[in-house]
Amino acid sequence: MSKRTLGLTAALMLCAGAMTALPVAPVHAAETAKVECHLKFKLSGWSLIYKHAEGTGFVTCDNGQSAPVKISVVGGGLTAGKFRIDHGKGEISDVRSIADVFGDYAQAGAEAGVVKSGTAQVLTKGTTSLALAGTGEGVNLGVSVGKFTISRR
Repeated sequence: MSKRTLGLTAALMLCAGAMTALPVAPVHAAETAKVECHLKFKLSGWSLIYKHAEGTGFVTCDNGQSAPVKISVVGGGLTAGKFRIDHGKGEISDVRSIADVFGDYAQAGAEAGVVKSGTAQVLTKGTTSLALAGTGEGVNLGVSVGKFTISRR
């Protein structure tokens, strides 16, 4: 081995040793940052065994992201009625960005209301939770399961 090759090899080994001693920040730290998002919505629909509702809303997140949204609810069960939610609110937790808000949430609930109607539910989509509350008008009675979908408007 020549002196030049020996010197290069020693320099490379020294650099490699120095690099392993450098502190390395975990790459997943940014991925685990939790963001809270808030949904304001209005929704109207009907049910007679099959449940269908549509509405609009707006999502704002505490990281500054926001978006207008479309909401749809479909499902089935032993239900009957017609309803409207005017001032609905939702709290969305366990998201990393507003992109995690969009999609289908599993829904199951029992409804009972005449004239003044209200709703309070917790829906899930994987590890993401959506807690809904709202008041409105209508007549609804029954037990149903379904899908609550939030998409970009």
